[in-house]
Amino acid sequence: MEIVSLHQVASQVRRDIVRMVATVNSGHPGGSLGCTDFLTYLYFEGMTHKPDSFNMDGIGEDLFFLSNGHISPVWYSVLARRGYFPIGDLSTFRKIGSKLQGHPSTDKKLPGVRVASGSLGQGLSVGIGAAQVKKLNHDNCLVYTLHGDGELQEGQIWEAAMYAAANKVDNLIATIDYNGRQIDGDVEDVLSLGDLSGKWQAFGWEVLEMNGNNFDSIRSTMQKAKTMCGNGKPIVVIMKTEMGQGVDFMMGSHKWHGVAPNPEQLASALSQLEETLGDY
Repeated sequence: MEIVSLHQVASQVRRDIVRMVATVNSGHPGGSLGCTDFLTYLYFEGMTHKPDSFNMDGIGEDLFFLSNGHISPVWYSVLARRGYFPIGDLSTFRKIGSKLQGHPSTDKKLPGVRVASGSLGQGLSVGIGAAQVKKLNHDNCLVYTLHGDGELQEGQIWEAAMYAAANKVDNLIATIDYNGRQIDGDVEDVLSLGDLSGKWQAFGWEVLEMNGNNFDSIRSTMQKAKTMCGNGKPIVVIMKTEMGQGVDFMMGSHKWHGVAPNPEQLASALSQLEETLGDY
């Protein structure tokens, strides 16, 4: 898919996000908007996957696990726009009985979702397990995971990081949404991550960095990450993003981590985002 088309998809996904959380006055728009470009690239260009024939095993296709499950609005939108389920289902987000719960769940069998997530710190362990299964099955496809930067304050992340390196889980590409903000404030003020690249290197991982709000940077970095697979080390991509990207009054602050826009704010947000593929 050409870059211009990825931009069009991303603009529509951002419209979906702000409308979904505003409709139910609940959800997490900030991180969702920041990760829109990355997930758009991954699902519309970067991964080998089968939207029309989803199954839980995922044999013969790349797998993705969203560890920071609170940014479900962006994932749901991308899944719907990619054809995993009807776009109209986005209107049921966070409603009672909906398949589109606030955090992704598996009990209602939403296509595209293979594990319940949002209890932070667990997604890397899940991804490592899936990657090892692929090796056992002689399946050459890859496993991708996405994590928040504040999530790295969870100890389980680092236990999993040690395990992946020690066991040469080299068919895994983990990505960190490094927007510098979490629900209680700036990450640096809550619990500094220090030299994040150095930490991952010390844990035995290959480390790449990219601008997560620029398709050229995303494409070149993720393609490079693929070429590094199979060399005995897991790979992590530290992705710099802006929380609330695309909506001016949401950018530059942690305050929109988990707050929905009111009707006036929604109108302002939509005025900044082009409707390219048609609203649900």
